[in-house]
Amino acid sequence: MPRRWKLFLIIAFVTLIADQVTKYWARETLPVIKGPQVTECEIPEDIVAHRCYGKEDWVLGENAGWRLAFNPGSAFGLFNSASGARVFLSIVGVLAVGGMLWMLRKAREDQRALIWALGLVAGGAVGNLIDRVYYGVVTDFALLKYGTKEWPVFNVADVALVVGVGLMFLDIQGESKREKADKAKADKAKAERAKLAAAKKAAPAPDPAPDDAA
Repeated sequence: MPRRWKLFLIIAFVTLIADQVTKYWARETLPVIKGPQVTECEIPEDIVAHRCYGKEDWVLGENAGWRLAFNPGSAFGLFNSASGARVFLSIVGVLAVGGMLWMLRKAREDQRALIWALGLVAGGAVGNLIDRVYYGVVTDFALLKYGTKEWPVFNVADVALVVGVGLMFLDIQGESKREKADKAKADKAKAERAKLAAAKKAAPAPDPAPDDAA
């Protein structure tokens, strides 16, 4: 197995395990507030139906902490509404993983940033896909707040997806610079060959050898 495949599988697997373990921890341990007509909260059904609510558990002042939430949409709460989101986003997740495998097949061994990106995106996509298939919604729990502004609750898979996409852009920029450098090098070599050919063509013909018979 090529090294890039091994690295990809390790990154994707570690990302997936980290995502699923932290989501399990969030569902099992984070505090929940019961609504007025609920005696016991069923997770995730009652939170999705707004009969129960995740309670903030701050770990860094009131700027960072945990709150259990369930998102029927995509990363960071995007597209969080339509009833068909589950099927649509599940299909998108499967296609994304397929795309990562196709890109990995085309990648070179020295494209480390791209390999890391593909592993992170694949692991994150599969992590959220498992939630959608099993629960119908994605488990979120990480909370960031600055003043009165609150970032949508997210999870490890969301972070992996964002970091992976960022690494892809870095790889694209690096490849663009490499292609420009290779083109400049090829153009310089071509110009040198043309210069040598022109010099050879312009050189005077050698004098004829003296006639020994004369």
